[in-house]
Amino acid sequence: MLPPLVEKALAAAEASGFTRSCSAETGRLLHVLAGARGLERVAEIGTGAGVGAAWILSALDPDVALFTVELDAKRAAAARELLAGDAGAVVLEGDWRDVLPAEAPFDLLFADGGGQVAKVDESLLGLLAPGGMLVLDDLTPGYAGPDPVRELWLSHPRLQAVELQVSAREAVIVGTLQPR
Repeated sequence: MLPPLVEKALAAAEASGFTRSCSAETGRLLHVLAGARGLERVAEIGTGAGVGAAWILSALDPDVALFTVELDAKRAAAARELLAGDAGAVVLEGDWRDVLPAEAPFDLLFADGGGQVAKVDESLLGLLAPGGMLVLDDLTPGYAGPDPVRELWLSHPRLQAVELQVSAREAVIVGTLQPR
């Protein structure tokens, strides 16, 4: 069964023709991670139609703030409307590099938007609190070719990371920021 906010976000995505929302499998993983004790601040890069944010918010303690960033003004406005019922949800509009640093550090960061460029940007680590988790999705399981995302994060000296296959068609990287 899907959380009601996720159902609402999926309907909004379908109505708007947005097809790049996180998968249900990644959403379930986000839901599990967002339900962990001790989180204080959470962020998402690439709000889209709000599906990832809905998965996260559905598990977050009500006192935990979620900052989600969308570059497209129309999608940001729609996400604001979708998430308006949750006082902890803040939809930011703009480039994540410009707007998220002022809200950091985060205990959980889902880097979903921005394509390959964002997923290999080491400044993501600067947004994490010590021990904070980074989640990167949309990886092809068993991909044998050169893969800058895997090469960077699975061997990064400041990130203890693992690749998890969440479905037959998708893998994610989950990592924890290590102390310096």
